[in-house]
Amino acid sequence: MLICGIDEAGRGPLAGPVVAAAVVFEKGFIIEEVNDSKALNESERDRLFFRIINNCLDYRISITDNIEIDNTNILKATMKSMHSAIAHLSLKPDKYFIDGNYFKLPDNYEKDLDYETVIDGDAKVFEISCASILAKVTRDNIMRGYHIRFPEYNFHKHKGYATKEHYAMIRLHGLCEIHRKSFLKNIISELNSSG
Repeated sequence: MLICGIDEAGRGPLAGPVVAAAVVFEKGFIIEEVNDSKALNESERDRLFFRIINNCLDYRISITDNIEIDNTNILKATMKSMHSAIAHLSLKPDKYFIDGNYFKLPDNYEKDLDYETVIDGDAKVFEISCASILAKVTRDNIMRGYHIRFPEYNFHKHKGYATKEHYAMIRLHGLCEIHRKSFLKNIISELNSSG
């Protein structure tokens, strides 16, 4: 039986993409060290990323950028990324486990899938934990790349999340092209009023 785990990274940040991953294993396969990506440090996630892609039967990673997030909303952008990851798998899994409590794909694609949503699934279901690691490592690497392009924001440190440092850099430098304007309406108003 083929099991697919699906998760995302980057729903909450003020900048950058949302990334979804779908990963397929034969039921019962385990990599002992795999845990929720948030419970692992960066070097553990990086090491496990390659173990996962070398041991899984199939995987896909999908990226939806900040422009799409602003044009729709974060939920639709997340579902679009999940849909793309699932639709581009080479294999057809028997069962899908999705982190969270909501799963509604474009064009009702999910109606033909045997799926289950699992709250805190990234800490409970091995396949979701693997998808969580793939999504998080991919997004972190993207944000490190953006740091090279926009070094004044220190994206390599906070990965676009809403830290004090990130807010301070936005107030100092304004927004760059990867910021999610829909997440920063108050700051945009503040910057516009201060001239």
